[in-house]
Amino acid sequence: MQICNVCSEHTPKYRCPVCKIRYCSLGCYKRHKDTCLPDEKSASVSASKDASSTVPAEPWSVEDLQNYDDIIDRVPLPKLQLLGQSKELRDLLCNPHLRQLLRSVDSADSKDEAMKAAMQEPLFVEFSDQCMKVIENESETLSHNDDDF
Repeated sequence: MQICNVCSEHTPKYRCPVCKIRYCSLGCYKRHKDTCLPDEKSASVSASKDASSTVPAEPWSVEDLQNYDDIIDRVPLPKLQLLGQSKELRDLLCNPHLRQLLRSVDSADSKDEAMKAAMQEPLFVEFSDQCMKVIENESETLSHNDDDF
């Protein structure tokens, strides 16, 4: 099991977008960011880009998330794919207000605060409930199928 590269106490949940070290909390990120140095791969990519660019050197990928075997609240890729197949979720995502809420959470500096604010919106709550329903129904279907054997 991995431990936080900053505090060396907890399981890391996040990865620094600049140097790729793993950390467990906002506090550890704040302690780390003042001394952060890009990893060699990111540094070479950054050097080849325009200096005025504000785009992160390397965005998160599905592979990054799949490699987090020790994260408790991780949704496995097959279940994430079920979300993409849900007609109910597609219908909800037709709503421009919901799409704007999702964009605001995604682009927020403080994801925790943005999620708290979004959860005050009934439409966002409906969306998150539907996401959970899709994931949990699949779990129930699998467990019911197991009972048949």
